[in-house]
Amino acid sequence: MQAKAHMKHVRISPRKVGIVGDLIRGKDVKYARAILTHTPKAASEPLLKTLNSACANAENNFEMDADSLYVTEVLVGAGPILKRIQPRAQGRAFRIYKRTSHITVTVAERS
Repeated sequence: MQAKAHMKHVRISPRKVGIVGDLIRGKDVKYARAILTHTPKAASEPLLKTLNSACANAENNFEMDADSLYVTEVLVGAGPILKRIQPRAQGRAFRIYKRTSHITVTVAERS
């Protein structure tokens, strides 16, 4: 049995979130929380919130034991891109792409 949590439209690039997501994939939940609280990256905050939500889903909806949970998968996908314009010289304009992410964290009970 697995429990999932989703967080969508996070205003961080998927590439940056994926780097932090690789750190916690396959780890115990307690160890993953410790990694995320001590990692000085902006992506660790939304990943920690999603991990806590997945653990709460596992405990409340599927009656899993909180001490035996581990992170089975961390999926990071690209969300919609916000397109902005930066003025440049001689009336030109450059595009700025503000990327967003969709994060999915899945936890399961270790047998």
